Amino acid sequence: MHQYIGGELRTGSSPVGHRVVNPADGGTVAEVVLGDERDAALAVAAAKAAFPAWSRATPAERSTKLHEAARILGERAQEFAETESRQTGKPIRLTTGFDVPGAVDNTAFFAGAARHLEGKASAEYSADHTSAIRREPIGVVASIAPWNYPLQMAAWKILPAIAAGNTIVLKPAEITPLTALLFAQACTDAGIPDGVVNVVTGHGPVAGEALMAHPDVRMVSFTGSTPVGKRIMEIASRTVKRVHLELGGKAPFVVFDDADLEAAIHGAVAGSLINTGQDCTAATRAYVHRSRFDEFVAGVADLYAKVKLGDPFDPATDLGPLVSHRQRDSVAGFVERARGYGAKVVVGGEAPGGELAAGAYYLPTLVTDVAQDSEIVQDEVFGPVLTALPFDTDDEALALANDTPYGLAASAWTRDHFRALRAAREIAAGCVWINDHIPIISEMPHGGYKASGFGKDMSSYSFEEYTQVKHTMHDITGVARKAWHRTIFEL
Repeated sequence: MHQYIGGELRTGSSPVGHRVVNPADGGTVAEVVLGDERDAALAVAAAKAAFPAWSRATPAERSTKLHEAARILGERAQEFAETESRQTGKPIRLTTGFDVPGAVDNTAFFAGAARHLEGKASAEYSADHTSAIRREPIGVVASIAPWNYPLQMAAWKILPAIAAGNTIVLKPAEITPLTALLFAQACTDAGIPDGVVNVVTGHGPVAGEALMAHPDVRMVSFTGSTPVGKRIMEIASRTVKRVHLELGGKAPFVVFDDADLEAAIHGAVAGSLINTGQDCTAATRAYVHRSRFDEFVAGVADLYAKVKLGDPFDPATDLGPLVSHRQRDSVAGFVERARGYGAKVVVGGEAPGGELAAGAYYLPTLVTDVAQDSEIVQDEVFGPVLTALPFDTDDEALALANDTPYGLAASAWTRDHFRALRAAREIAAGCVWINDHIPIISEMPHGGYKASGFGKDMSSYSFEEYTQVKHTMHDITGVARKAWHRTIFEL
């Protein structure tokens, strides 16, 4: 039973079955009966029914429930971590050290943030009236989450929505639905009312589009590829829904000539291989000053060759498989096409053999001798692949960093304070790290520029997506005949 509607697990209405696969060995993790339009409609109805009471709950009441949810998530951390590793192939070190703690912390943050939904103070902006701002929830939110961080993306979608007083229907990726369902159950166990959090597991073109198009859904939130984001906008526009999109990324990693090269090399390896490169903020394009280029390439190649691929449940494993064989083949296709155009694969560039051959593994891959306008530089690969290109001037480096359709994240590596400030100012991305790449914190927003979408996840800034502002204006004179009436009629 892999639909969570109205506070209980249900089986899907679709005749279509789906096998959740462990990408490390091809084994079956779960058999899922997918949901369809009928399940989407039931979930929206449950969310709509729950909205009046939940939206009227006090911030303190919502906060208390979310604090309890954070406690439950912490208690069940091992179950969440193991389930996440099985359905995604993530190393257990990553799920126990990053995915689950991040979701717990995010829940605790929004438990506190629920009590700080603020508007402009009441005041007399007109001599005869007191104006006040109300920040109100929107209604039923439909969210679609991706497969790369199933638990964290469920948290990022659900938490700001319900902390602000909305109710939600989440559609996780059908290949990785299990931790989203566990998260919904934890919300119910924490005392969050039935129908506030619902999960529909199904295919995007069926269950997902049914949610996006439903007339009772007032907002849609999507994390995924830019082409699908465009489709979401098209569907949502038909009923004038609010839209929040966190889309693709192609993060530049700019290494200036004065950088701490050891730090940059280690940062590039960690930043490009996080979650086997299946991260929209992962370092994908290294631009390195020509005077440091060869040393940087040699250093990254050396560390890549030492990364240990293996069983995700082995604590010694550094890198797990990609989420599926299909994704591995997509990544390999980018590398092979680049080879065909003369690119040099410095290290990696193939799937490992031996005992890992049955899994969706791909070796950490460093590619040089590529053109700025080539596919592998411009398009999202979403795998453990880093391209490296040299530059000669700061102006050139920043121009190259901005020279893709995307603008989600970036980093700059330098010891020069003024150079760092310039990079932070001029790189068009929603997040620019200086001398690091990847860290995120619940208190700070996450979201993109350009084709990487709009709107923010995490932080109090996310409430701007999940609330609407209402102006109320109160007469304070008690006078029946207002002076402004004379502009309309004379008595």
